[in-house]
Order: sequence, then C-alpha cells, then structure tokens
Amino acid sequence: MPQHNLTRVEAAERASLLSVTSYDVTLVLDGQGETFRSVTTVRFTAHEGASSFIDAITASVDRLILNGEELDAAVLRGDARIELPHLAAENELVVDARFCYMNTGEGMHRFVDPVDDEVYLYSQFEVPDSRRVFAVFEQPDLKASFSFTVLAPQAWTVVSNAPTPQPEDAGAVAEALGISGEGLAAWIFAPTPPISSYITAIIAGPYRGVHDAVRSSDGEEVALGVYCRASLFEYLDAEAIIGITKAGFEFYEAAFDTPYPFEKYDQLFVPEFNAGAMENAGAVTIVENYVFRSRPTEAIVERRAVTILHELAHMWFGDLVTMKWWNDLWLNESFAEFMSTLATAEATEFASAWTTFASLEKSWAYRQDQLPSTHPIVAPIEDLADVEVNFDGITYAKGASVLKQLVAWVGRENFFAGLKAYFDAHSWSNTELPDLLRALSEASGRDLDSWTRLWLQESGINVVRPLVEADEEGRLTRLALVQEPFAIAGQPVPSLRPHRIGVGLYALEGRTLVRTGFAEVDLDSALAEVPLELGGPRPDAIIVNDADLSYAKVRFDEATLATVLARLDGFEDSLTQVIVLTTLWDMVRDGELPVSDYIAALTRHLPSIEQSTALLVQFRQLATALGSYLAPEARPAARARLAEALWDMLATAPAGSDQQFQCFQAFVKHAQTPDQLDRLAAILAGAAEAPAGIVIDTDLRWELIIALAAAERLDAEAIARWRESDDTAAGRRAAATALAAPATPEAKSRAFTMLSEDRELPNAMVAAIARGFGIGLERPDGSPVAAEAPLDAFAAEYFARLAGWWETRTLEIAQTLTLGLYPPASEAAVGATRVWLDSHPAAPKGLVRLMRENLDTAERALAIRAADRADA
Repeated sequence: MPQHNLTRVEAAERASLLSVTSYDVTLVLDGQGETFRSVTTVRFTAHEGASSFIDAITASVDRLILNGEELDAAVLRGDARIELPHLAAENELVVDARFCYMNTGEGMHRFVDPVDDEVYLYSQFEVPDSRRVFAVFEQPDLKASFSFTVLAPQAWTVVSNAPTPQPEDAGAVAEALGISGEGLAAWIFAPTPPISSYITAIIAGPYRGVHDAVRSSDGEEVALGVYCRASLFEYLDAEAIIGITKAGFEFYEAAFDTPYPFEKYDQLFVPEFNAGAMENAGAVTIVENYVFRSRPTEAIVERRAVTILHELAHMWFGDLVTMKWWNDLWLNESFAEFMSTLATAEATEFASAWTTFASLEKSWAYRQDQLPSTHPIVAPIEDLADVEVNFDGITYAKGASVLKQLVAWVGRENFFAGLKAYFDAHSWSNTELPDLLRALSEASGRDLDSWTRLWLQESGINVVRPLVEADEEGRLTRLALVQEPFAIAGQPVPSLRPHRIGVGLYALEGRTLVRTGFAEVDLDSALAEVPLELGGPRPDAIIVNDADLSYAKVRFDEATLATVLARLDGFEDSLTQVIVLTTLWDMVRDGELPVSDYIAALTRHLPSIEQSTALLVQFRQLATALGSYLAPEARPAARARLAEALWDMLATAPAGSDQQFQCFQAFVKHAQTPDQLDRLAAILAGAAEAPAGIVIDTDLRWELIIALAAAERLDAEAIARWRESDDTAAGRRAAATALAAPATPEAKSRAFTMLSEDRELPNAMVAAIARGFGIGLERPDGSPVAAEAPLDAFAAEYFARLAGWWETRTLEIAQTLTLGLYPPASEAAVGATRVWLDSHPAAPKGLVRLMRENLDTAERALAIRAADRADA
C-alpha cells in the first residue's frame, strides 16, 4: 500500500477555502473480516462555488452525499482523496464507506491475542492516518469538534477522546445503518472540544482497566484510567503508573498555571505499537512493552515514567495548542521532551533524569545532527513525505537541549510566564514559531531573534575545545575555549553559536578525580577565556561542558584524554561521567580515538558505571563497536574478552542489582567461546544455576534462546518447543527472532523471503524477524552469509527490491525493511548504495533520506576500522 502525499501548499489553499465545524463519525467495529464500515457526517463552511477535496483511504465508498445531493463516488473517489465540487457557503457531507483494518500499526490496527483469540483494535493517526478510518480534512490547522459513535461487541471496552459513556442497545443506531445490531452495543461519545484529527482516537476490545481520579487545579475532578489486554492484566502495575501521572498533573498545572484542558485522562497499553506512545487527547496509547511481564532494567522503568510525562505534557503542547503545519512540529515534541525530563527530575523518584537525558536523548541528537540529513529544529516541511521521517533526534532531543538553554537564557520564571501567556492567547487554536517567541520575549524582555536564527533555524553542530597553556613547572597559565563549526558535505556550515558552557577542573586524589574548580563561560564567538584563577598546578583533567549546560561536540586536551582513559572510574558524579563517555564515543565515531582503545577502556571501567541508563547506552555502544566498527576478523576475540570480563563482573556486582542484571544480559549477547556458550546452554537447560542474584524469567530466557540459536546450539525444533511453553504474542516474536538468528543460508534466506514477500506479517513480527536476520550476517573474514537459491546475494536482492517496498508497503513497514535489511558495512555496500542513489533521483524523499543515512553509517564504519588498523 503506497504512501499518499499532501503538500503544504495544498493544505494552505484548502484552509483558505474552508473551515470545519464538526464531525459525526459512526464506526461498526466487530473486528471480523478485512474491512469495517465508517459513516462520516462533516459540517463545514466554504467559499461558495469553490471546489476542494476530503481525505479518505477507503476500500470502497458506498454513498457520497453533499448538501443532500447524491454524488457519483466512482467518479470523485481517488486513491486517498474524494473530490468535492461546487461547494456552498454552508455544507454537510456524508461519506458512507468501508475502510481496511491494518496490521502495520497505522490507521485502525487489529491484533488477535494468541492466548485467548480475543480481538483488540486501536487507532494510530499521526501524521496522516485518520483518513484510514474516516473521511477527514487531514491537516492540523483544520480543527473541529469530533463526535464518535461506535458499534462493537457488547463485552468489549471502547475508549475515545471524550469520557466513555455507558453502552446502549445498538438497535436504533444499527437500524439507521440498515444492519443487524445483534450482539452489538452502541457507545455514543459526547463531542470533543476543537482538536486536530491526528489526535482523535478509538480503542476497542476486551481491554481491562484500573480507574482513579485526580483533582485539577480548577477544582474539577479528572477521571484516570489505565488499560491493557486481558492476558497481560496480571502484570499491569497500575498503581505506579497512576502515581507518576498524578505527579505530572500537579507539576504541569503549577508550571503552566493552566488547568488540564480535557475531561478525563486514559492511558492504554496496546499491542504491536510502532512508537513509544501517542498523545491522543485524553486517550493516550502506549506501547505495551511497558507492561512488564519479566524483570525490566531500571533504565526501562525510568523510560516509562518519562514517556508517561512526555505524553501528558502534550495535552498542553500539541493538543490544547497545536502547530499550524508540520514545520513547527518542535512546538509539540521538543517541548514535551524538555518538560518530561524536567518533571521526571523534579516530581518523581528519578532524580537523575538529566543524566539519563544526557546519556540517551542527547547522544541521539548528536548522532542525528552529524548525518547528511541534518536539518534545523524548525525544519522546512513541504509535504507529508518530509514530516513522516522527521520524528528524529533533532526534533525531539536537540530541540529539548536547546530549550534547556533557552530557559537559562530568559530565566525560568520568565519562561513559564511566557508559556502561560501563550496558552491563554492560543488555546484550542493553531500557532507558528513567532507566536511563542512573542510571548517569551514579552515575558523576559529579551530579543530572541538572533537566538532563534542560530539555534532553531540553522542546522548542524559546533565543536568546542579547550586551549591549555602551562609553564615549565607545570603551572596553568592560560585556559580558554575555542569554538569551530563542524562541517558536513552538502550542508550549510553552521554559524558560531552563543553558549553558556561549564568547565570543570579535576585533580587525581588517590583513585578519585576531585573537582577543584568550576566556571560557567559565555562563549559567543571563536574564543573565550575561562574565568578561573591561574597559576596553580595544571589539572589532571579539564572537562568541557561539565554539568551539560550546552549543546556542542566537545574535545579533551591530550593530557585529559590520557587521564580519563586511565581513570574513567574516578568520577563521582554520574553526569560528569556521562559527559566524558559521550565525548569518547564521539571521538571514536570521528576516527580520533581507536575503537580498540575505547573497547579496552570501557571494559575495564564498566564496574564504575552505576546509573542505569548510562550503563544501558554504553552496552549499546559496545555492541556497535564490536559488531560494526571493529574489523570483522578482530570481533570474535574481542567479544570473548568482553564476555569473560562481564562474567567476572557478575560475581563482584551487588547480587540482584540492576548493574549485575545488565551485565548478565550483555554476557548473553556477547558469549562467544565454546566454554561461554556451554555456560548459557547449561543455565537454559537447568543443569547449572545462574549467577547468584540472577533469575531466569520468561524474557531473559528468550535472550538465552536467541543467543544459543545464533550460535547454532539450538535448532528449529528446540525453538518450537520453547515457543509452545510461551505461546503469547511476545513469545511468538522472540521465537521468530531466534529462527532468523543462525548464521546459515537456510535461516537467513527464510527470514529475508518472509520479510520481503509475506504481506500478512504484522509490524511487530516484521521487526522481530528483521532483528534476527541482522544477527551474524557477516562471517569472521568479513564475507556475507550466502543466500539460498532462488535468491541472489542478500545485498543484491535488497537493492533490487528497495524501491518496490516504498511503492507497495505502508510507511512503517517500508522504513523497517529499508533499515533492517540493509547489508553490513563494506566497500561493496557503499558502492552499491551510491549507485542506487544516483540511479533513483525521483525516489520518495523519505527513502532517499534513509539511504543517505545508511550510506553515511557504512562509510563511517569503514573509516573507523581503517583508523583502528592504522593505530594497531
């Protein structure tokens, strides 16, 4: 199924012609068959005599009535639009159509639970997919009131944006539709306030819920609901979820001085969700991985809290006040990202949330900002094809980083006073960048034009280095900061930006690096002196951007680099440690630090990394270093050394601690030698005990199974037996990953064929098989695993099929295949990617962007390998 575009010009023209008053949408959702019925009545005003269109991706249109006149749907219906000729000043349009259930996490997603065969439905509409469920003017600035009526099985739960009504007998509604209402009930929801179509929602099925309430700052009681599938309900820790939610309500209402804008707040954990969560007004959908059926890491528990608070922040940023067009997506996402971290740090138990932000979100932003696809935070969005791939590290994490600086620049009190004025002026309407800047400028008295141009409207990142001078006796005589642009081929060279940046001085006392000095520096040109007293001994370490005040690539002087590589475990502050780790990783990626040195140093110092997300990120980076950046012939030995070091850590880390748990997960991933794999096999079989403090629960057991399958220690029959013991959706996905993991032509060919040809695979299963396919695609000599006939080499098949995926599959599936099946980094892969890009100048913009990013990733890996070999 192709992606259907809408340009910014078309949206602006349509908005100039018409204004939408209301939608009445009736849905018949029994979960059976391939399609469902949707009847939409939309009322709108227009320039009399004008023509326009309404968006609808339909299976069929049975009736099309405009202002009482029956129109010929066969003539006016297109692939994604219905033409509307000769509009009146006041219009009523009725579209009676059938739409398709989806298995891709877009539109109306249908899931059948293998545990009990129950059907679960949920909608996912951002960016342009409400048109897959009802006829709609699909653009954020055509807000309207939505009234939903849903006919569904009587035993189901149905949730939408408005409070859930008591289900009624379906007879009258069914009779009006000309269908039988037997076995069905009718949920007739009250109209919503004016909202954009992409934040409307319908969730239906035998979901089970827990209910509570919170008193809003305006005195109104707001009902709270937390829901999940019936077969997961025993694992739903609703009390913790509601506790985080209530803390968020109190924090945001106080910070914004604006009451929660909707009547209720439901959170629904739904299956096979593509993202972390979606901010549907009053009916937030969240990936059900956050319902923990097995032990999670502390990092994942914290991530759930941040996600809950991120979506709650959207009720103000995005839902109450919405961007006019997608170029101002940052008004939604950057603010929600910043506010959720602030709220997590100040209103929950996760006080180190800014360390988490620096480790996870900010490293995501740095990585994204150094790709050839980098773009300004306020990005030029000309059509839907632009925005659909723009939910990235720049829009989220760089935007949030810059907002953190803006708060410091205008002052926190002024910042929130400006937001209060912004909400007061623009509630239930749409805004653009100048609207927010005007409110912040008036509140703070600061001119933000220059700041906006440099930080929001220009792309790229700058490098800040220390300039250190010492005399012959080793006394520090000068300390300054030097700023330079980081240039990317094909992108504008970034301007030098204003920074408020911290510099920390550290002296080694025993095994500890003690901070002996700290200064905040205003750096707004190429050079700034650090205002610290000179003449003392040269510090053992000088940390630029200590306290993580600014957004920049930073570097160490030579002496500091030697110190941190040797004494990374000497930092007592987790945030400073993360700043150092981030800098080391960035140096590896730029070829300035041999990846072998990074792996060796990090392996030695892993015991000192205790903050859960920081440790999680380091293990992810180690996996990239070992799996992509290190030369293929060096990987087995390096993995074996790391695995043995991790095994030793299991005995020294506190039993049952998060650190020990993550170390065991990493050992499972990197176990390499026969002896190491024997240990895993014995633990899985129950012939040996796991290390004290480690419990092999359901999900951890699957990690062992996947690792042993990848090493060809478990065959398909053994994997099938394990699947029978966990015949759940999660178990089936894990088994699919295990079946695709062995480095054999048979396993890889089966996986590739399923992914590229089986259209019945749901989105989550596609991702699971792609994960397994990506394990062990290269042999130790760097050669690829061969494909079985009739397939050609996997790389050749990939490039031959790539364009077709984007012509026939939905965006989510096409993206997963483009990223998940891309061949391992090699000169051949780089050459083939360049040829493909040169020969497909008219390919979809989203595809071209991802392929340019794939190319950059492959080229970077080859350059890192070359630098590492040169240093050996």
